[in-house]
Amino acid sequence: MIIDRLENIEKYASLNPLFKQAIDFLKAHDLNVLEIGKIELQGKDLLINVAQTNPKTKEQARIETHREFIDIQIPLSGNETMGYTAAADCYPQTATYNAEKDITFFDGLAESYFTVKPGMFAIFFPQDGHAPGITPDGVKKIIVKVKA
Repeated sequence: MIIDRLENIEKYASLNPLFKQAIDFLKAHDLNVLEIGKIELQGKDLLINVAQTNPKTKEQARIETHREFIDIQIPLSGNETMGYTAAADCYPQTATYNAEKDITFFDGLAESYFTVKPGMFAIFFPQDGHAPGITPDGVKKIIVKVKA
């Protein structure tokens, strides 16, 4: 997991062959005016998902992992609290994986929480359990899905 400011995102371009293309898109567009929906940058291997979340508490935010994709999450309209638990520590280890949606949901609360503000981002790799979307009012956000 990585948390940083958007002004530093280019420092992470070498972590995945598709990161540079994603970063180029993020730098070239006014993210705040993008409409809700999905934008394919490189087929199903690199997607931009512009989403509007509903209000959610820590208890409502389920820990999730992805096997095939890395998430780059960027809140736009407000602060977003996100939970983190290493995937190896998520419970139960026998949770069902949904291959079509590339997601496994786990029980319980995350081990730790942090706030990501507009102008920041968080990157979650397949080994990172995360509980995103914790906000009192909901938040418009960008979720970049990058083939791992």
